[in-house]
Amino acid sequence: MGALADAALEAGGEVIGVIPEMLAAREVAHRGLTQLHVVGSMHERKALMAAHSDAFLALPGGYGTLEELFEAITWGQLGYHGKPCAALNVAGYFDSLLRFCDDAVRFDFIRPSDRALLLAGSDLEALLDELLARAA
Repeated sequence: MGALADAALEAGGEVIGVIPEMLAAREVAHRGLTQLHVVGSMHERKALMAAHSDAFLALPGGYGTLEELFEAITWGQLGYHGKPCAALNVAGYFDSLLRFCDDAVRFDFIRPSDRALLLAGSDLEALLDELLARAA
């Protein structure tokens, strides 16, 4: 996340960070951001990030990335927001996860309309264009 934030800042972008106190206390917080919000818990972090977001875009990552992506999709499915969710499929990183989602539809655990809540693509510009179109 730090490398992405640095690249965005170097390109003249604005970067807003949200971090729980526990992690900030470990000096994990990026102090050079446009804004940094320190909150009490991971639940507060996700709620604040969701409130500030127009869309959700996951890059390759671990358990935390997957948990936050699926929570955003679930919140959309439940009607808590209407914001688009996507995964940037760098080098096929999300291929098996996308197949899993398709299998969940095939086994009737996810409705096709809910499967459509997760966009994915390997072309960043095209994916951003799709997110912008759906966020409008």
